[in-house]
Order: sequence, then structure tokens, then C-alpha cells
Amino acid sequence: MSLVQVTDLSVEFASGVRAVDGLSFSLDAGGALALVGESGSGKSTVAAALLGLHRGTGARVTGSVLVDGVDVAQAPDAELRRLRGGTAAMVFQDPLSSLDPYYAVGDQIAEVYRVHTGASRRAARARGVEVLDRVGIPDAARRSRARPHEFSGGMRQRTLIAMALACEPALLVADEPTTALDVTVQAQILDLLHTLRQETGMGLLLVTHDVGVAAESVDDVLVMRGGRAVERGAVRDVLGAPREAYTRELLDAVPRVDVPRGRAAAERGEVVLEAVGLRREFGRGRRALTAVDGVSLTVRAGETLGIVGESGSGKTTLGRMLVGLLEPSAGQLRHGGAEQPGGRVRTDVQMVFQDPVSSLNPRRSIGESIADPLRARGAEDSLVRERVSDLLSRVGLEPAHYDRYPHEFSGGQRQRVGIARALAAEPRIIVCDEPVSALDVTTQAQVTELLAELQRELGLALVFIAHDLAVVRQVSDRVAVMRAGRIVECGPAEEVYGAPRDPYTKRLLAAVPALDPEAAARRRKAREELAADGQEMAAA
Repeated sequence: MSLVQVTDLSVEFASGVRAVDGLSFSLDAGGALALVGESGSGKSTVAAALLGLHRGTGARVTGSVLVDGVDVAQAPDAELRRLRGGTAAMVFQDPLSSLDPYYAVGDQIAEVYRVHTGASRRAARARGVEVLDRVGIPDAARRSRARPHEFSGGMRQRTLIAMALACEPALLVADEPTTALDVTVQAQILDLLHTLRQETGMGLLLVTHDVGVAAESVDDVLVMRGGRAVERGAVRDVLGAPREAYTRELLDAVPRVDVPRGRAAAERGEVVLEAVGLRREFGRGRRALTAVDGVSLTVRAGETLGIVGESGSGKTTLGRMLVGLLEPSAGQLRHGGAEQPGGRVRTDVQMVFQDPVSSLNPRRSIGESIADPLRARGAEDSLVRERVSDLLSRVGLEPAHYDRYPHEFSGGQRQRVGIARALAAEPRIIVCDEPVSALDVTTQAQVTELLAELQRELGLALVFIAHDLAVVRQVSDRVAVMRAGRIVECGPAEEVYGAPRDPYTKRLLAAVPALDPEAAARRRKAREELAADGQEMAAA
């Protein structure tokens, strides 16, 4: 009998949107299946249906969902509670919203274990430490007393996996478990899931928009679009020789570190921005944290400088100093050879932020947000709307969108609004801070192509900050690799990716997901060897 059997599943929300439309699939015990597709394809809605999470929401669910023989739609509430966490467990995308900020992580895991098993408090606490150790949390007994905010993003995600494993479920449902993580932590989580499957024999349903993540993690792939199944098969068949046009389009949009950028490298123009020995500290005295430590770099007209590194490497702090949003603790910024006075924000350097939702005022129309730089420069009101309409058209939106609000747009459209707002100041340089990290691969490709097109038209210099090495590979002329506030390697993209010199750069590249399952297995082995070498060096 299949562990999961979904037959003609449809989910329609109270708004009238049909998120899933007649979907059928099965998953055998111990198997691993990825649901892959763009944002809005219905993947997460299917995952929620497996645990009956639509019950009581007003959504209309039809069809049949059986998990380990339990009919999720017909099961009484008590049986459904036993299913959740006991038979099937879910790991969500955002661990901060899934973990209670007031309680120690060990206590939260222990509570789940007690509810499902009736174990004593002492036994439940011991189980919490055991599963935290199992997912690779160092010094698990001590760290079990920590609260979520004391953990890094990767450790919080490990904690959620530990909580899911507490009752030894037959099925783990992982909904975009690595989307917000940098490449090395993502690789650690994927390796962990792979190891846990081998050790426990649990089944895995992985929801992801990242095709490379699917190649690293599963046996079979189900490609979704508009709530329907487009293609289903073994991962090497679907990714290696897709039958459907949509699957091929999805694969074509995936950035790759082993493929040169799609356009010729920019000609080296004049230096428009130079950083000399930039340093930035936060706090004072013994508690001072050095986020950027002696960084020097140049940016030339018409080129794209990519800056990559893990979370906490100092990328965003550096970007904010380049724009003038943060003053350096030491060092100089020079624009066109002239030093920038302290405390001054230049209009010819603009920023596109990672999260357009938080960088756009929800109470103002997008047209008014774009108009702000124009009005700050003294543009007449009679010309503002016309200029904003031109900018909206230039970034692929409609002039009629002027009076709409941010919540009425998709993530990719909101990012286009952020780009239009940056262009309104007529900058020479745009610093893009993780501009596509929250977007699916096709939307990523659209936004990066838009930036490239604007760069060609306007001669812009771009500083492209990201933790996704494949995206940076596709857009950059030169690449700087950051670690612990310093640049450890910098050079033409072809050299940094083709013949990296620094061990840290090699480790980053080894962590990038591969579309070929066999290549993914080789990279997993390479990561194990690098980790072993690191442990030997530490012991020595």
C-alpha cells in the first residue's frame, strides 16, 4: 500500500481561486517526491492538504487524500491530531514563524513528544536533546535550553526538522525548507534530509521552486502549473530529458555555475565608485562587532560586480555603505575620483532591496512611491505622472498601475516597482541587495534580464549582492567573494568560478545544487571530503 495516495484532489478557496485542480499522485513508503513549480502553482496547497490543514479555513476540498491509510478528509479531529506529528510531520519555510519565541527549543520539541506519546517530562526532555543531536546541533544538551532567536537560520531549520522527527514519522513534508538559507547551509540541510531518509526509511515530500534542490534530494519529480500536474517521472528522466514544453522552460530558467553568462562581458569603462579600506563596526568596546573589515574594490561604468558570501559575511553592510545608508567606521568612498563627504547620501547611487514588501509603503500607491525621488529633485507635479508612467513601461508594467497598491502585485512585479523607483533618480550605479532571492526561477530570470537590459540602455554600473552563486555567475563581469567581513577572492567571473584559488570559494561552489542527480551525488561526496579535511585541520 502507498504511504500517500492522492486522487483527483481539488482545493478552492473562499475567494473563488482554485489552487489545485484534479491532481493525483502517490508516494511509496521510504520514497522521495518533489513537487516543483513556480509560485502560485499550488505546491504548498497540496502539502497542506496532506495534513488536513485546510480544515476549518473555508476552503472547499474535494477528491481523496490517504496518508498511511487514513482518509484525511473524513478522519475525526482526534485521529487527525494523531496523524499530524505522529504519522506525518511538516517542516515549514520560515522557522521563526513556526517556533515560539518565548520557549526554549528543547521544551518545544519535548511538548510535541509528550502530546503524541504521553511520555514523562523527563523522558520528553531527553528525547528533545536526542533529536537535536541527531540533526547536527552541536552541544545539544546545552543548546536545547536556547530560544529561537539565539540560533542562526540554518540551526532554526534543523530544530524544526528535529521537532518533526521526535515521533519518528513515516512521512516528512518539507515546504520550501531551504529557500531563505545561503548555499552552504542549504547544502547542509539537504545532506541532512538525505542522511535521515537513509537511516529512518521515512518518506519525503519536498515542495520547492528550485529545480536544483529537487535534483539533490528526491527520487521522483512532479512538475505543477496552475494547480495541475504537467509532468511526473524519475528525477533523472524529468530533469535530463523533459517531455513537456513547460518543464523545459522551467529548466532553461535555472541559473548554473558551470554555464557562462548569456551576454558578452561589459567593456571596462571609467571607475565610477571606489572603496578604499572600508570598515564598519557595530557596538562599542568588547562587544563591538566588525561587520566589514578593510574592504577595497572598484566599480566601473557599464559593468556588474557580483558580491557573494554566506549570511553574516558582511555583504549587505558593505552594500549599504556603498549607497550611503551607513557611514564607514574607517576607510573612504570615492565617486569619480572624489571622496564622498561623511553623512551625505548621493542620488546617483541607488539601491534595490531584497524585500520589496517592506521597502514599499503599503498605504501609498506604487506610482507615488516611484515619484518620491522625482519630487525630491524638484520635478513639477505636472510632469511627475508622465515620468512615472514612462518608468513603469520601462520595467514592464502598465502606466495604469500608477494608482495600485503593493499588495495588488506579485513578488516579481513588486521588485520591478523597486527597480523603477531606483531609476527615477537617474543613477549611475545601482546596488542590488539579494534582489531575486525570494523569487522562483522564471521570475528570477525575468528580473535579471530586465536589469541587464537597463544596464545596456543606460550604461549603468551594477553591484549585485547575493548568496546564490549561480545567479551571480549569470549576471556578473567580476565577482568578489566575502567571508567574515573581508574579500577573500576577487576577479573576472570566469576565473573565480572556473579556477577558484581560495578554499572558501571552493567550498561555496561545492555546495551549489546540480541539476544532474549523478553530479549532485558527486558534489555531496565532495562536501563530505571537504568537511572531513576541515575537521582534520581543526584537530591538528
